[in-house]
Amino acid sequence: MDFQFNDEQRMWHDVTHNFMEKEVGREYTREHDANREFPNEVYKKMADMGWLGLLTPEEYGGMRCDPIMFAIFCEAIGKFSLDTAACIMTSMFTANNIVNHGTAKMKESLLPAFLNGDQKFAISISEPQSGSDAAAVRTKAVQDGDDWVLNGNKVWCSGAHLPNTAIVLLARTSEDRYNGLSLFLIPNDTPGLIIKKMDTIVRRSLGTTEFFLDNLRIPKENLIGEIGKGWKYIAEHLDMERLSITASQVGNARTALDDTIKYTKEREAFGKKLSQFQVLKHRMAENEIEITAARLMVYSAASKMAQGENASKEVSMAKVFAADVAFKVAFNGMQALGGYAQLPEYDMERYFREAKHGMVGGGTREIQCSIIAKHMGL
Repeated sequence: MDFQFNDEQRMWHDVTHNFMEKEVGREYTREHDANREFPNEVYKKMADMGWLGLLTPEEYGGMRCDPIMFAIFCEAIGKFSLDTAACIMTSMFTANNIVNHGTAKMKESLLPAFLNGDQKFAISISEPQSGSDAAAVRTKAVQDGDDWVLNGNKVWCSGAHLPNTAIVLLARTSEDRYNGLSLFLIPNDTPGLIIKKMDTIVRRSLGTTEFFLDNLRIPKENLIGEIGKGWKYIAEHLDMERLSITASQVGNARTALDDTIKYTKEREAFGKKLSQFQVLKHRMAENEIEITAARLMVYSAASKMAQGENASKEVSMAKVFAADVAFKVAFNGMQALGGYAQLPEYDMERYFREAKHGMVGGGTREIQCSIIAKHMGL
């Protein structure tokens, strides 16, 4: 197996990382994290370059790259903040539900606006009583003439409050645990939708929400795909979502370790540089090993997906490992920087906060282990 990027992949890696350094940077990232603002300028720049269409087929105006190229992109845009990456990636992998299962009308009306940066998407699965147990969804959709009427309560839906956002929502259409779930498209300005932004320690730029559906009425054509196929569609969605999250965690862990190395080479204590202390050197060496291993797991999963194979097990393994690595690297960085790690201008506290969220967001490490065990025949 060749573990090296080819020329096209290497060039794409350099282009995306240069963009993040020159067009985004640390100051912009800190500002939007502190102010809880969506990075509209960056989102629009990426739209203008066609990058929002990386997963969208050419017949709809996108460029449909393979999962390896997508992972390279996600690794780059996560380098300063996992939240910044989520601001971009969430709409991209959620739009895939429209591409793969939406009606012709949905594709016509939404995909061009998405590709030019005017339309965003959010995915809504979790509820107060069904987080990891996603199939326990209670929100109901009932047909009434030419409409669907929805009632329920959703939570942890990131980006649902942003202007011009359409929510892809999982709801119950029958009592069958898995075959009774369907996907619906709900514009976030639909009457009967009450959205509340949540005050979390992460997701500051993208924002995450709780919302209520009170006799919300949508046309019957807002059903995505077939009735009762929602669970199948969500399984497809989550593999790509988890690949993107995992790749961005690797990118962020790399930056956190680089920042730690830089600080320990500059800071002196007891007459020598911190980088000369064996305990810190060994921690950073272990982190280097772990990041390298996590990165290989990400691209192994992406390679399998690129060949059209099921990679649920590989994606889940990569997510468990990369999330742990990102948290360990940020934790060690917090220790090495000491009091300075508490200051936003040193970035480490953001890496630390966001890395902890990575152990839960997109599926907890415990759920990933259950998926892995299932593939092992356990």
